[in-house]
Amino acid sequence: MIKIYTSPSCSSCRKVKKWFDEQKIPYEEHNIFATILDEKELKDILFKSENGFDDIISTRSKIIKENNIDLEAMTVSELIDFIQKNPSILKRPIMVDDRRIQVGYNDEEIRIFIPRARRLAERYCSAEECEKFGDCEHAQNCN
Repeated sequence: MIKIYTSPSCSSCRKVKKWFDEQKIPYEEHNIFATILDEKELKDILFKSENGFDDIISTRSKIIKENNIDLEAMTVSELIDFIQKNPSILKRPIMVDDRRIQVGYNDEEIRIFIPRARRLAERYCSAEECEKFGDCEHAQNCN
């Protein structure tokens, strides 16, 4: 199941949810301000990110700038605790599935969350041939 970490005022978060709804791809939404991210969730996000905390923390955040927070000097445990207490420092939205992570809304990159069979059908079939992408005979031949 895809998890999308959002905040209510985030326009990119609304775009991402709309895109997933239009694609009929199920997801679980997690409002980062309504529920504290637990340590396991944060470690899972970090494990999947290429650059660790750099991918998910906004260093331009008001909290970081005003308090001269040195993220580099913190241990992983300290950073996780800091994020839990200050979720506004997270970039948004953060989309995570069992293997991947994407931060922010990007028209092209978000397509990685479309199931493989449907991507293949879109590639080899016209919309008329494949009313329901994924049920196309070409997709079966391309696995």
